[in-house]
Amino acid sequence: MELSIVLTMIYVGSLVVYKNKAAIVNEISEKLTIMLISGETVRVRDKDLLMIYEGPSSFDQLNCELKGDVKEAWELIENDTLSLKELAELIFGEWTAATAWSTYMLLKDGLYFTGTVEALQRQEADFVACEQEKRARKQIEAAERQAFLARLAEGSVRLPEDNRFLQDIEAFALGKTDKSRTLKGSGKIESPVEAHKILLETGFWDLRTNPHPSRLGISEGSALAPISPPPLDQNERLDLRHLKAFAVDNVWTSDPDDAVSIEGNAIWVHVADPAVSVIPGSLADEEAAGRGATLYLPEGAYRMLKPDSLPMFALGLEKNSLALSFKMTLNSDGSIANTQIFRSIVAVTRISYAQCDDSLDPDIQSLFDFASFNEKRRIEAGARIFHFPEVHINVSDDGITIEQIPSYRSARMIRECMLLAGEGSALWAINHNLAFPFVSQEVNELPKQPLTGFAGLYQIRRYMHPRVVSIKQDAHKGLGLRQYSQVTSPLRRYIDLLAHQQIRAVLCGQEPLDGETVQMRIGIADAGTAAIVKAERASRLHWTCVYLSDKKDSVWQAIVIERRSSGLAVFIPDLGVETVISTHARHALNDHISVILKSVKVAELGLSFAKS
Repeated sequence: MELSIVLTMIYVGSLVVYKNKAAIVNEISEKLTIMLISGETVRVRDKDLLMIYEGPSSFDQLNCELKGDVKEAWELIENDTLSLKELAELIFGEWTAATAWSTYMLLKDGLYFTGTVEALQRQEADFVACEQEKRARKQIEAAERQAFLARLAEGSVRLPEDNRFLQDIEAFALGKTDKSRTLKGSGKIESPVEAHKILLETGFWDLRTNPHPSRLGISEGSALAPISPPPLDQNERLDLRHLKAFAVDNVWTSDPDDAVSIEGNAIWVHVADPAVSVIPGSLADEEAAGRGATLYLPEGAYRMLKPDSLPMFALGLEKNSLALSFKMTLNSDGSIANTQIFRSIVAVTRISYAQCDDSLDPDIQSLFDFASFNEKRRIEAGARIFHFPEVHINVSDDGITIEQIPSYRSARMIRECMLLAGEGSALWAINHNLAFPFVSQEVNELPKQPLTGFAGLYQIRRYMHPRVVSIKQDAHKGLGLRQYSQVTSPLRRYIDLLAHQQIRAVLCGQEPLDGETVQMRIGIADAGTAAIVKAERASRLHWTCVYLSDKKDSVWQAIVIERRSSGLAVFIPDLGVETVISTHARHALNDHISVILKSVKVAELGLSFAKS
């Protein structure tokens, strides 16, 4: 309640209110010197004070015990208007510093009285009854909360009875709020990790609850914006169904968006064509830009585009697929002589990496030959090639599995085809003077005698700079390419979809987006992609911790990748985990050693290993 009054007379010893606290006037001059209950003196202007009692006053007087019937006074006032002094005399029978302050506190409390110190009225009976009920509920709630906090401290929380007190801790752990009243009241550290620990300890969450995507601000679930079916424009598309087109991927992939063909000295890369329906500025486009990419989690995927659109665009799910096809005609040295891009219709055969590795199809064998040649070309141009073993984490109702992904020859072949399409599309965009999302990367120079083996792969990775996406074209030194863009995953990455939108505008004779708009969309997508990368990394580690939570003292094979002052950095291939173990044992880089799991902390994403 804001109270104000124009002061007419203040004396030394007057009882006043300053910043809602009692004060006594000590000295009167151009400014007033007042003393606070703490003993501190302050010089203030008279307009900063509210006069309560003329004095003389002391703080000791305010502590005396008073007798008075507040409710009787409230009933007697009816429709009268009283001053603070008149109300004090009605309640307490006298006007003193103590009764003045007590009456002022009743006014400030607002239950029975309202107004100013000069003009007080009683609150309506309905208001008083409602307010009393509300305060009683708050007192009960406060008592219940204190009882819960005591149970929390004792580790005796009762579920589901106590769920309501844990809900704000859950919201805080998920990043949906920036504070938790319950967590703060418990006296514990107010952090998402501490909140996660409490939710696990109380049984409100089980180990499988993964808070990391939500904590990083990623929308739960897949995109919702509707996407229209592609127009019936097959007559306007180049018919490439005579080519053998292979979509090669992992067996668990459900959104194939690229396929490859070979024709003489030309490599074809056919890519899903969602840009035919996802128009720049549409709801689906804006949502995809904000997400940046599809989030792939061990427990499922949060898709960048609405899932029911996948059958319309993914390659090989139907007999015929609509595509944007990139044709790179090669020179004898493997460089690109010419890049052509077509809106096409293709017949795609889906096969796994394992099937592709075992295939005797002459086209696939020719693609293997091309891939080896192209990788060599890039290495000669300075590319940094490194392949750390990867694992596939699968989460289902039956449990969690972690399996090493085999090193498929066909995976490297597909990678080289995709890189060629990225190189060719960048050249095409440059030749068309098109504002385009180019991808570049700087690298640090490796030592004159670089490390070998796994330690060498780790060293190469540490010498890489983060990639940069910009409308400014520059070399991608990590790939050994003078120009590069990403165009082969428009169902999964917004940058690729943006590139397709620009290409499509040129092919259809429409006005493409200008450079400023493209750069702005790159910035939006990059922010979303950064959160996706963090969420995927944290989620994989979360599920690895859950998987290992009942495997304390299990032994794993590790490879030494770096020596540090704190011990040895090692890589555990069967888990896809890098960690540091504290040991004084002398081991050479690339040595294979046994490590034992000592502890798992799911909330902290903490795994502790020691030398076995």
